[in-house]
Amino acid sequence: MDTMRDRFAPVVSRLLDEDPRVAVVLAEIGKDPFEAAMRKHPDRVINVGIREQLLVGAGAGLALTGLRPVVHTFASFLVERPFEQIKLDFGHQGVGGVLVSAAASFDWPAGGFTHMSPADVALFDTLDDWTVHVPGHPDEAETLLRHAVAAGDDKVYVRLSVQSNAQALPVDGAGFLTVREGRGGVVIAVGPMLDEVLAATEGLDVTVLYATTVRPFDERTLRRAAGVGAAADVVVVEPYLAGTSTAAVNDALADVPHRVLGLGVGRRELRRYGRIEEHMAAHGLDAASLRGRISAFLGERTAVRPS
Repeated sequence: MDTMRDRFAPVVSRLLDEDPRVAVVLAEIGKDPFEAAMRKHPDRVINVGIREQLLVGAGAGLALTGLRPVVHTFASFLVERPFEQIKLDFGHQGVGGVLVSAAASFDWPAGGFTHMSPADVALFDTLDDWTVHVPGHPDEAETLLRHAVAAGDDKVYVRLSVQSNAQALPVDGAGFLTVREGRGGVVIAVGPMLDEVLAATEGLDVTVLYATTVRPFDERTLRRAAGVGAAADVVVVEPYLAGTSTAAVNDALADVPHRVLGLGVGRRELRRYGRIEEHMAAHGLDAASLRGRISAFLGERTAVRPS
């Protein structure tokens, strides 16, 4: 199966053909798949070289001219390094664009900590009015990329990863999907965490929600799943910094008694490269670890459902 990033250049190249407002800004990384598009649209496919602050600033500048910029590089270079430019050039100037990252939290462990970005979504939470998509399958990435580019002049972040669920689901760029229903609590699986969550909760009496658009946060679906009016227990399993969405859950359930557990990438740096699977296990995000942590938090109410 191809990866989400494999889909990125072909999808955006077609959008360049279809929509004269679309422009692409690159910082050397990921330029090769755009060679044909560069020849076809030399004024709308721009490679600024290894200059990430310029990458974001140039994208915002194109937005000021009325174009719809798609800005791409690794998450650590797209969000963390030029964060001031995101805050000022897009936010302060009031323009929109589509920032598309790759490498996620630790997609390339051999690249070391400089190429890891588990805090990217948490950083966007410090800014106003950003939509954040976290697809869990290449088909979903294609759908959400098209949603993002077509979103008028909105500010959108699309987080691509080599990690993927086995099957795509019909995502709509807005709400959560209910994948499984139960009475002992709610588990929200974000993007590529769905398969691990489904394996971890197999047989448990819990509702599983699938989130690929995490900002704005789908409060309505969570409240319905939690059975608002009674006490609610919620677990959020995210492929980035643990606890990133706990405040969003607390806001959604502010009027009812509830508990929330945020599971994700820990703050401690893992200083051995290893493999993705080893990083997942070290952060307690593999199915076996998740089952223990979810069961311990939700307690007896998650007892195995009768067949």
